Order: sequence, then structure tokens, then C-alpha cells
Amino acid sequence: MAKTDPDAAVRELGGLLGDAFDIDVANLAINYDQYSLNSLNGFFDSGDRSFFFKFHQEEGEEDMKGEYYRADLLSKANLPIDLPVWKSSMPGEQILVYHRRNDRRFSDVLRDLDENPDADAISKVGAAERQLNDRILSVATSTLHEVDAGQVGEEPIHHLFHDRMIDLKTGRSPGGRYANFYVGKPFEFPGCSLTWDQFSAALPVLNGQAMASTFGEIFARALTKLNPKNLASAGGFTAHGDAHNANVWYIEEGEGASLSYFDPAFAGEHIPSLLAEAKATFHNVFAHPFWLYDPGVAHDRYTASAFYDDGELRIDTDWRLSDVRRELLDAKATAFWKPFLAHLAERGMLPADWRQTMRLALAMCPTLVMNLRAGADRHNPTSSAIGFLVAGLVGSEPVSGRNVVTEFFDRIDPAQAGRDAGTHPEGNL
Repeated sequence: MAKTDPDAAVRELGGLLGDAFDIDVANLAINYDQYSLNSLNGFFDSGDRSFFFKFHQEEGEEDMKGEYYRADLLSKANLPIDLPVWKSSMPGEQILVYHRRNDRRFSDVLRDLDENPDADAISKVGAAERQLNDRILSVATSTLHEVDAGQVGEEPIHHLFHDRMIDLKTGRSPGGRYANFYVGKPFEFPGCSLTWDQFSAALPVLNGQAMASTFGEIFARALTKLNPKNLASAGGFTAHGDAHNANVWYIEEGEGASLSYFDPAFAGEHIPSLLAEAKATFHNVFAHPFWLYDPGVAHDRYTASAFYDDGELRIDTDWRLSDVRRELLDAKATAFWKPFLAHLAERGMLPADWRQTMRLALAMCPTLVMNLRAGADRHNPTSSAIGFLVAGLVGSEPVSGRNVVTEFFDRIDPAQAGRDAGTHPEGNL
């Protein structure tokens, strides 16, 4: 309704908020931004106070398990979290209301730096990111515990991954967004058009580098590996679960800055340890600059080409990670993933296939959050090509050689402690 009849949406929202919390609602305004993919947010007044609201919606949520919006859980664990004034966790009415604040979302700060790089500002946000990851690491190591499949299965974080690949009523696969977005659908890239059968079975060659897995194999393995029943071996810990930077406040503090969560829709205390920071790792780094959230900008700024022949799909692009995204990747690698995986290894809780599990989680972040096919939603042939190239790079090992993703995994691998990752080859992000 917000897309088709904004005035009617405002009226309905006012009634919904008023009924849910027994308050008067005035001056309600909806925010229209590129990050609201499965949610809606905005502002309203009640009495003499101003508030910020956000609510989340998932397809088939009446059939989902788990409790939404457990902000108190994160606060008790000593994670920085903005606590809501009111909350509703009823299916279909999953709403948080906060006091309105003047801080910017971290996503907006970073987008400015994608547009206009500034070394001092990048260093400042990098320090804030490291400080946050120090806190995440402390909570992760202190709350890490053995979990069973039942505990894991009750966590709402699976609504972001496995539940989007199956029919929630029957459990059959492929289903959900996976089936609705891709299976049996056409794929349009600059230079070629493919059927699903061609696309899913093609051997990807991405910026000249042959990958070991097809996209069909990546999806099929994700269905198995990210099934909650198969995620208990690395333990679980207390985490936000969906900490992309549109859910993070950037708080200026003199010469420095700090970060604080909000909208913990998928928070939990038994979140599988290899899944907990996957969204934050992908969406805050590899989804930028522009291609996922601003595909029109990506079309104007970058070039991409695709060529399909004899079962091989070649995608080439001049899109690259920006300086600030490299800074965030370095912070995530050194301040969280490297020491945390070492801690798992020391406790005998690091599975032998941890890399594949993490890769599959990273690959499902963009492909299941939005339909990446050109013309299906926001995407055009150029941004679609970039998107699947990035999904392929994170989701599959290369046949040979290195790229920015293999270097990331080498840097955080406890078996390669002390090894300098070196410089990634140009042409592979």
C-alpha cells in the first residue's frame, strides 16, 4: 500500500500503531529508502514526543517459528542496543517503536563515503566498526555453548536463510523465494539471455576466474548445509543476527564514533555460530557500492558483460569494492572472525567444512533478500550480472588462483594463523 497509495498507507499505519500500543498517533510519515526490503519505517508524534517506528514482514510468517524482537536479550548480553519504547511481536504486527533520535544510520554514513572517499573519515568509521566487533567477539566467546538441533531450529534467523528456500507449509524444496525468484525463470544479462536450466548448470567464469561450483550446486548445497538440523555442530551464541548497517546507529563522539544496534528482529541466544555474523559480513561489505541497493546507480557507473557458450557463463565487470568497504572487511576479519574461529578451534567446535557453510550463507544473503534477475524487481541486466558475479565469488571456491574472498577466508582460517594474505590480484575485486 505504501508503494501504490501512500496516503491510505499512512492512515492504516496510524490505526495499526494506535491500536497496538493504545496511543494517539499524529504527523505520521513513512521513510522511503533503498534499504527497506522487507520492512517499513518512519516517524510519528504522540503527545509532545516524537518516535521512530520499524516493522518487519516475512512471507508465510504465520507458519514460522521463533520469537521476534528480543532486544532485552542483547542488552543483557552487553551488546550495544537501542531499546524500544514499545514493541509488538505478534505475527503480522511485528513492530518496534523508539524515541526519535538525531543520529544517522551507519548505512547512510557509509554510502556517503562510497560516493566521496575520505581517508580520515574511513579511518574513523573503521575504528567504530572494530570497536563494535570487539564487543561482538566478547559476547560470542562468553555466550558460546553447545546446542542441539531443536534449540537451533527455534531461532528466527532461519527465516533469512533456509526458510526462504522451502515451502513453509509442506517443507518441500525448492520453494519460497528460491523457487519464486529463480527456478524456471529467465535470466537477462548484458550480452546473453539464459533459461534457469542453462544458468543453474553453467560453469561460471567470473572476471576471468573459473569457479568450482555452478549456481545450481550453490543453491542445492545451501538447502542442505543451512538446514537448521545441520548447523548445531559449531555451537551457538547470543547475537543480533541481522546487523546490516541500516539497523545500526552511528553516534558521533567528539573525534571518534560508536555504533549501536536497533531492530533486532532475528536476535537469539542459540544462533548457530557460523550463521550469526553472515548478514553483517555480506551486506555491509560485498553488497556495496550500489549494486544491491541502488541498481540504477550501478547501471550508470559500471559496465558488465556476459557470454554463454557450451555450458560456460562468463561474466566480467569493472565494479569493485570501495575503499570504505575494504576497511570494513578488514575490521570484520581481524576483530571478529579470525579470533572467533580460533576460539572455536581451541574448543574443538570448528567443523571441517566451516568454509563451505560460511560461503553458502554469504551467497544466500543477496540471492534470497531480493530477486536479482533483471526486470523482476529493481534490477537491470548490469546490476544483475554484478550481483550474480559477487554471489558466485562468495559462494564457490575458484578452480585455481585467489581473489578477495579467498584471501578473506585465508586470513581468518585458524590453520593459517600468522600467514599474511598478501595483495589480491587485480581483476578479481
